[in-house]
Amino acid sequence: MSPDRWDRRRISRFTLSGVADAEISAHPFSTDDGLGLNLTRFRRRECDDVVLLIHGISCSSDMFIMPEHTNLVNFLHDAGFGDVWTLDFRMSARFPYNSETHRYNLDDIAHYDHPAALAELRRHIGDKRVHVIAHCLGAASFSMALSAGTVTDITSLTCNSVSLVARTPRWAKMKLGYAPPIMEYLLGPYQLDPRYSTAPVLTRGWMLAKAIRPFHRACDEPACHMLGFMWGCGKPIFTHEKMSPVTHARLTDLFGVCNLNYYRQVHKMVLAGRAVKFDRHDSRHRDLPDDYLAKAVDVATPILFLTGDRNNVFGDSNIVCHRRLESAAPGRHELAVLPGYGHQDPFMGVHADTEVFPQILDFLKREAG
Repeated sequence: MSPDRWDRRRISRFTLSGVADAEISAHPFSTDDGLGLNLTRFRRRECDDVVLLIHGISCSSDMFIMPEHTNLVNFLHDAGFGDVWTLDFRMSARFPYNSETHRYNLDDIAHYDHPAALAELRRHIGDKRVHVIAHCLGAASFSMALSAGTVTDITSLTCNSVSLVARTPRWAKMKLGYAPPIMEYLLGPYQLDPRYSTAPVLTRGWMLAKAIRPFHRACDEPACHMLGFMWGCGKPIFTHEKMSPVTHARLTDLFGVCNLNYYRQVHKMVLAGRAVKFDRHDSRHRDLPDDYLAKAVDVATPILFLTGDRNNVFGDSNIVCHRRLESAAPGRHELAVLPGYGHQDPFMGVHADTEVFPQILDFLKREAG
């Protein structure tokens, strides 16, 4: 449906209305560390190649089923991939976990969430080929799971923005290091929320939203300012020209709370220049590698590394990751740099169906069958 047929008031939060002509079913499952998560299946027709979509931090499966323009699920259905699943893992804005006091990290997700999700998926599809398309820390954590061997038999993987190499602008690196202790122990609160501008007047969240507003002049949307503050160097997490005004007006429907503890492992990865285990002494994760990138050279799954050339969150992380893996396994993986795109808009942009999705589709078709 064209963007002018929608406005923010007509789109319900957590709606499934963006997917047309498909059988939709929910598949809840549990992790070994005791969290309830969910897979949603969008099936238009039987297909030997199943696609699993994985969101990033503070968003959810909603980023793949937005009704205001052609979304990735409908695009894949129309292209012949008739069985598409979305995963809402512990970072999802559809769950309360990010707003709770916790110390979850990316190792937990690689160890518990992704293996449980694939086990539930396989329970329904059997031994069909599985292609994974992942974004942000969903891409990083799934790449870690693949390198660690907690997930196997993946036909192809597409990673947007970041994978096993994490590089950020200098200001973002400083925030990753200092924000968790400052927010948790001095300023509060212990999580960040794009809705802070609507918090009660003079509360800490409201004051934080007011304080950062003068430094974000690209638009007048407070939620956009907060997202730029939460993830990135203070600049928008997408290119405004690539986004629908409808999407830009309902960012609080599409993004939720970010728990600051995840920053700690991302910071450690940025300092190391690659994905590394958060705590080598954590007995729960003794079987996970200390250095995920070193293990990645043994993974046969081909990876398409996507990144916008205006990525203000993870910069050239995927370019560097592709370069390093290419030197170890020439010709196995691919890189696509998206002109004019940032961090989030490769999946949420109004013209992604003509400017981004065809590149993903070409990769999927070459790896399918």
